[in-house]
Amino acid sequence: MIPDKVPKDDVFYGAAELQKGAHVPTFEKYKDMYMQSIQDPDKFWGDMAKDFFWKSQHTGRFLDYNFDVTKGEIFTKCMAGASTNICYNVLDRNVHDRKLGDKVAFHWEGNEPGDESMVTYRELLHAVCRFANVLKSQGVRKGDRVAIYLPMVVELVVAMLACARLGAVHSIVFAGFSAESLSDRIMDSGCSLLVTADGFYRGDKLINLKILADEALQKCRDKGFPLHRCIVLKHLSKEAHETSLSCPPAKRSCPDLQVPWNPEVDRCWHALVAAASDQCEPEWCESEDPLFILYTSGSTGKPKGVLHTLSGYMLYTAATFKLVFDHRPDDVYWCTADIGWITGHSYVTYGPLANGATSVLFEGLPTYPDVSRMWQMVDKYRVSKFYTAPTAIRLLMKYGNEPVQKYKRDSLKVLGTVGEPINPEAWHWYFSVVGDSRCPIVDTFWQTETGGHVLTPLPAATPMKPGSATFPFFGVVPAILNECGEELEGPSEGYLVFKQPWPGVMRTVYGNHGRFQSTYFKKFPGYYVTGDGCRRDKDGYYWITGRIDDMLNVSGHLLSTAEVESALVEHEAVAEAAVVGRPHPVKGESLYCFVTLGDGRTFNPTLEAQLRKQVREKIGAIATPDYIQDAPGLPKTRSGKIMRRVLRQIARGEKDLGDISTLADSSVVETLFINRCQPAL
Repeated sequence: MIPDKVPKDDVFYGAAELQKGAHVPTFEKYKDMYMQSIQDPDKFWGDMAKDFFWKSQHTGRFLDYNFDVTKGEIFTKCMAGASTNICYNVLDRNVHDRKLGDKVAFHWEGNEPGDESMVTYRELLHAVCRFANVLKSQGVRKGDRVAIYLPMVVELVVAMLACARLGAVHSIVFAGFSAESLSDRIMDSGCSLLVTADGFYRGDKLINLKILADEALQKCRDKGFPLHRCIVLKHLSKEAHETSLSCPPAKRSCPDLQVPWNPEVDRCWHALVAAASDQCEPEWCESEDPLFILYTSGSTGKPKGVLHTLSGYMLYTAATFKLVFDHRPDDVYWCTADIGWITGHSYVTYGPLANGATSVLFEGLPTYPDVSRMWQMVDKYRVSKFYTAPTAIRLLMKYGNEPVQKYKRDSLKVLGTVGEPINPEAWHWYFSVVGDSRCPIVDTFWQTETGGHVLTPLPAATPMKPGSATFPFFGVVPAILNECGEELEGPSEGYLVFKQPWPGVMRTVYGNHGRFQSTYFKKFPGYYVTGDGCRRDKDGYYWITGRIDDMLNVSGHLLSTAEVESALVEHEAVAEAAVVGRPHPVKGESLYCFVTLGDGRTFNPTLEAQLRKQVREKIGAIATPDYIQDAPGLPKTRSGKIMRRVLRQIARGEKDLGDISTLADSSVVETLFINRCQPAL
């Protein structure tokens, strides 16, 4: 599975000094640790568990599971019988046992430059205890579900950890989601309380979050699910500044913001916290007690409430953060993801805090007030480990090198990517321009369902291939299957599956274990099915080729849409591309390509011919696009992911798009329908 030797050609390395003091300094060390994690997972994970506090120890097997639906119900259990509290482990343990009370937990940077604050581990612990006492005063108890609908402020971290301290289950809804999406999630998870804010700015756009929250609560009432308690953080209101953790300069405030208030339901965060004690004993929870529900939408059907449990998730996020980013005590780490997504759960909150890290928490946008904002912040906070999405990298690429290179960025040591496969062109720009060809790129593959990284390089140990997620993390056993469910050996391409669990894997779909089993385990009994396609090359490296429904069968040839997209983006005129299939009477499927051009570029027949020629030369004649459409914008979720199922409907001329409530800008869809292109000649 893991090659004996790494290839010497077509690979890249970070600066040699990274190996000094690295947790995993060489590829040989990685192989030794990996084999132990597979052959003796009880010892491997048991040793890591010693770093944490356990009120009681587990009994029996460290990991127990069944992945085969033909042999009974699917389950995974980690450290059954043990009890602990994740909030205690990420805060109290750091303050009292590790003496990190005065260390900065978060540097908060607001939407506007100059809006900033910081919070230490001790201050964060006291704030969490106060809000946990507030939740208790509102009737929240262990096992209750609490919906959180907040922008990227420190109080979002406080709210989620306060839930964890009480053993309540947090269900965070991204603050860019609609009222409809919020109400659906509140009702599906049966939340007893909502935590929200008055509003926030996204760039220069004001979002009145309280109005959206009120609309959601009304929708709940209309459907027979009344929610009688809503705690409101006054983030933009003038009176918030004395008590907010994400507070200061008044340039961020909006004193004229109209905030509707229902005294029968609404409670002021600041008034409640001011009257609360900063001491709160944690609720000791069983290992397999639920920690949080996070909704992820599939290509069809209603969103799935992915359920993660306590001990396994804590261990796995702590281990992946520590090893994948090679965390050192003096690092300043910045993950640009919103906490409303799994990346924010695992690698803004739980993973970094479990390691006593100092992080940057950013409320704003990478292009506001200008396109150099991220690099200005890297220098400002002396960021050493930086983690973002390929979407953001491609967005910033099109503005050229100057906005990056006017800042030093000499503090950077490790770069990371998350969310989708990164095309080689973006990888090279990220490596050479942002990282000055010295920072390794950890191109991480994982999902909401996996809880943490499952395929990833390690900074000092893994030779990198641009666009490859490289090798499995510890305890993860990947396989590639064909359509018949047969395991493929050597260089091959097919379905990516996993043969056994790791501590952080999801446990179920909340309230619907049948859907969990059918979605992830029914197609190939005995395996967890990711839904992604994968290619393994001659050197054993894994390459994610995109969702299986994004792989096309053209005249009997399986084509990766990601590969075609990468070929299109190599053209200097193309900023972004998305490829889907359209039915073809002879070939089965044809390639329909949407291309977004860079600033100042014009779509014309000459460019169209150049793009066809480029794809044909890069991949082969079989991959020649049948359709190439000029796309001024692409339909993206608010987290920046391209919604390809919408593009498939556009390519086919079908107006029934299903649920598009998660789109950041729905007007893009109508434009794309109007500009649908004619069949290629």
